[in-house]
Amino acid sequence: MPETLPLFPLQTVLLPGTPLPLHVFEPRYRQMTVDLMKGTLPDKRFGVIALAPSSDVEVTSCAQLQPIGCAALLRQAESLPDGRFDIVSIGERRFRLLAVDSSSAPYLLGAIEWVPDAPAVIPGQRDAEETIGSLANAARAAYRRYCRAAWQQGDWTEPDEDTEVAELAHQLAGDCLLPLEDRQRLLEETRPLHRLRLVGRMLNREAGILATLRAVPQPPTEMRRHVNKN
Repeated sequence: MPETLPLFPLQTVLLPGTPLPLHVFEPRYRQMTVDLMKGTLPDKRFGVIALAPSSDVEVTSCAQLQPIGCAALLRQAESLPDGRFDIVSIGERRFRLLAVDSSSAPYLLGAIEWVPDAPAVIPGQRDAEETIGSLANAARAAYRRYCRAAWQQGDWTEPDEDTEVAELAHQLAGDCLLPLEDRQRLLEETRPLHRLRLVGRMLNREAGILATLRAVPQPPTEMRRHVNKN
């Protein structure tokens, strides 16, 4: 059966296991934050979903949003004197948006179903560990290449060696400034090994662009300070 999740449409894509700081100033999302903090919305959970291209009007239908979003768990909330909030959440599970309700609450509600991963390894598959190890090493190498081109040495930290294969691609992409379309593609990919291949290609491509342009983006520590709700 579909579940209901409050929705926070953004011009960004949240990936499972990655943090998302937000400065909340719009009245409807201030109310959502209050409801999350007070427990009116259970489990302190809301859905982050990217706006579809050219969606510059009030959201009233699924067509204005990407088909897959990511549930976020509210971790911290700081109330500011003028009623705004600075919050930090962490990505959890993916969901598919089935319907949008724009009238039952001050903020959007979505009817959703959860989107699980496919098995990383098919039972009985030969050389599975070697394949996983090779893909993980290649993806990590691409991540290091990107980070060395983009950041100073102290501005990035590689995911732990024991990170689960299903989580690794999202962790590697989390701090990197990939285009929204790439992040959405990673979010929608349910095959963990294919997701590792994708993130490796994306990070190698972006590292090459940075090296050619000789231009670097803001480091992750600065980027987190300036993530705003548009």
